[in-house]
Amino acid sequence: MQKNWFIWGLEVFTGLFIAFIALFFIAIIYMYLADKLQTKQAIRHNYPVIGRFRYLFEKQGEFFRQYFFAQDREELPFNRAERSWIYRAAKGINRTIAFGSTQSHDKTGNIMFLNAAFPKYDSDKHNDAVITIGTNCTYPYATTKVCHISAMSFGALSRPAITALSHGAAQAGCWLNTGEGGLSEHHLKGNCDLVFQIGTAKYGVRNEQGQLDDQKLAEIAAHDQVKMFEIKLSQGAKPGKGGILPGVKVTSEIAAIRGIPVGEDSISPNGHAEFNQVGDIVDMVAHIRNVTGKPTGIKAVVGDEQWLIDLCDEILLRGIEHAPDFFTLDSSEGGTGAAPQALMDHVGLPLKESLPILVNLLKQKGLQQRIKIIASGKMVLPSQVAWALATGADFIASARGNMFALGCIQALQCNKDTCPTGITTHNKKLQQGLDPRNKSARVASYNRSLHYDLKVIAHSCGVSEPRQLTRHHARIVTESGVSISLDKFYRQY
Repeated sequence: MQKNWFIWGLEVFTGLFIAFIALFFIAIIYMYLADKLQTKQAIRHNYPVIGRFRYLFEKQGEFFRQYFFAQDREELPFNRAERSWIYRAAKGINRTIAFGSTQSHDKTGNIMFLNAAFPKYDSDKHNDAVITIGTNCTYPYATTKVCHISAMSFGALSRPAITALSHGAAQAGCWLNTGEGGLSEHHLKGNCDLVFQIGTAKYGVRNEQGQLDDQKLAEIAAHDQVKMFEIKLSQGAKPGKGGILPGVKVTSEIAAIRGIPVGEDSISPNGHAEFNQVGDIVDMVAHIRNVTGKPTGIKAVVGDEQWLIDLCDEILLRGIEHAPDFFTLDSSEGGTGAAPQALMDHVGLPLKESLPILVNLLKQKGLQQRIKIIASGKMVLPSQVAWALATGADFIASARGNMFALGCIQALQCNKDTCPTGITTHNKKLQQGLDPRNKSARVASYNRSLHYDLKVIAHSCGVSEPRQLTRHHARIVTESGVSISLDKFYRQY
């Protein structure tokens, strides 16, 4: 009996094997004919079947480079060393390293902080400075936190991702910027402080003609969690281009919040229809501030500097009280869910150039105390934040740092609705792996670690808290391989 079962099993296995071989050869023949008969791809036509491997390797190459071939410090947009620190910070595990730094200390542009002979003791209690934005507003906003969560809209990010960021921001005590997609219930779930962003399409506060609706604006301002309003002029990753949300990501919920059709591409205008000169910007800032009673500022990436000079002159002409309450300065290194490569690669100034330009200008015009500066764009590590503060920023806002804290693996699929971690997709199946309770704790841990290590740098430089860092506390490596003081280096601007 056992022998019969054995023979039967062998016959079944043999039959399946033969069927598999037959199907395999049929598939090969089909691909051969398909490749030979098509003329769209020369590689496949000239090298049928094996030519297909070229496209497979091209697709998988970016992932193999990330895990096997790229060195710790060479990958872009964020290298392995940067991501590793963020992951450890988010998980609350040991952030120390051993043996020696893998950072090249003579690389042009590298920042080095100057340790003091008598550092401040980490064990001592150092009170963080309270910074107030919009002191003349009906509802000014005050915070001690330096690091905050930059603009990411519901649409670009998924429901569980926004929920996790909301709870994480509340736990860390920082604000969360809504991005230009409007205010959703998911932003409100964590009861965190919110900055409502008004993009060129004015999603969430627009009427049927796409113009600013004061009633809807007042309704948004009625939420106690909404602390400030930000008018987005331009974004670092796509200056001169409005927001782009592919139709595949425009669900019925997102469409209702934005006031657009379901399943159609959400393309924001590349500028505000109301703006033709700097005076128009000042007018809108004043209008929104009057309607809401809350601090109102602008966000822009700097390219041409003349408009900044004109803006400052217009403010001084009208009176310093007409100034925006804050200026969020984005970098050409900023991130986004979707942008034309021509803009992302080649338009706008990086923060290392634009931040000293803005700070120097506001100082020259006597507006530095009136307009708070929020630096944004690849500000994900304590050293980068410390540089921004030393250069003259009051706050920093990071989007991608918090995306890594959520579990982002830099798969570069934000625009395809296929994000494998569930962060930038509305595919319910892919979202299942993103637990807001777990990820919110990681977001909070990352932000706490960012502040803690920032203080470590400040104390090493001999100051009590990070905002006391100045350009005299850091040096920048020049082309000769020798560093000079940031103060001397930035005088040329």
